Amino acid sequence: MYIHQLIRLSVIAVVIVFSSPSAIQAQKKTKPVIIGYVGGYNGNIVESSLIDARKLSIINYAFVDVKDSLAWLHNEKTDTVNFRKLNELKQINPELKIVISIGGWTWSKNFSDAVLTETSTEKFSRSSVDIVEKYDLDGVDIDWEYPGMKGDNNTYRPEDRKNYTYMFRKIREHLDELSLKTNKKYLVTTAIGGSREFLQHTQMEEAQKYLDYINLMTYDFDGTYDNMSSHHSNLYAPENMPYIYSADIVVENLKRVGVHPSKMVLGVGFYGKGKIVASTENNGLYQIPVRPMFGGGYTYLKDSLENKKGFVKYWDAESNAPYLFNAEKKIFITYDDERSVKDKLKYIRKKKLAGVMFWEYFSDKKLYLLNAMAEEFGYK
Repeated sequence: MYIHQLIRLSVIAVVIVFSSPSAIQAQKKTKPVIIGYVGGYNGNIVESSLIDARKLSIINYAFVDVKDSLAWLHNEKTDTVNFRKLNELKQINPELKIVISIGGWTWSKNFSDAVLTETSTEKFSRSSVDIVEKYDLDGVDIDWEYPGMKGDNNTYRPEDRKNYTYMFRKIREHLDELSLKTNKKYLVTTAIGGSREFLQHTQMEEAQKYLDYINLMTYDFDGTYDNMSSHHSNLYAPENMPYIYSADIVVENLKRVGVHPSKMVLGVGFYGKGKIVASTENNGLYQIPVRPMFGGGYTYLKDSLENKKGFVKYWDAESNAPYLFNAEKKIFITYDDERSVKDKLKYIRKKKLAGVMFWEYFSDKKLYLLNAMAEEFGYK
């Protein structure tokens, strides 16, 4: 009888261990994250009913502005409504996290001033966490484009390099203090540029100590080259063009400076970018650009342009990227599709990255690309 009691107690202990919150959380961590940016920067009310919360780990609400060394709700009236509507999605997916993303291309102008001194950094980090606490959110994402560089005509300084790291340390400290009050785990994340210059102007090997995820903006690569049409979100670069950026090059560069792959989240663009080019050679790829053209979101590209209206769809096997070309009008469009996204998801698993993120949710209203992500990563 004593032996039977021991066996029974052992079974109960095993059940408790494997059903405990920490054990469940450990199991969940094996599933790569899916992070979607949802835009409210235009003062719009987010159509939250169109968001499939079951297929997301984290929503990064874009954006919160920076003003007078404070995280500032530029569109407070609509931002606060959007916080409430996004939080309501947790009724569908209780594991969903809602994170404020501060900055962006246009609203990065005041970061350098905001973190210039210990006093200003304390003010900025505290105000960021105050927004999280006031609206019952789940963390802070920093999208500073870019420390130590001009970006969109930003103020910038050499000191940005160290101040960028210190900012994350202070945000982490204040969120940890908040955790003691609420018993919640809060996230600190960042979106970063993929350029070598970005890594030269930051200390990502140090900053990662305070970060849960580093969202790699592995898109808009085409903006690096003024003299040719190229892919904007390619996974690889051609062997004979090693100077071209790719998602793989960004990941490898981060690894070289000491960033751990488990922190990295690979970025996908839910939109295309277009150019009129000078020549029809190579079906428009790597040709001299004449002027930019509207690309559009992926739903539009798939439903309205792929092999329609004079556009032919091509696949670049070297870069693992699709593109469209209209030979008559010499219009070249670079974008991601389900095939290229699935290749990236396999890459994420192979390289043991944290997961995938994308900009921006409503650019693919029929969720073609999100569905591909959810299927591959086991979201239902």
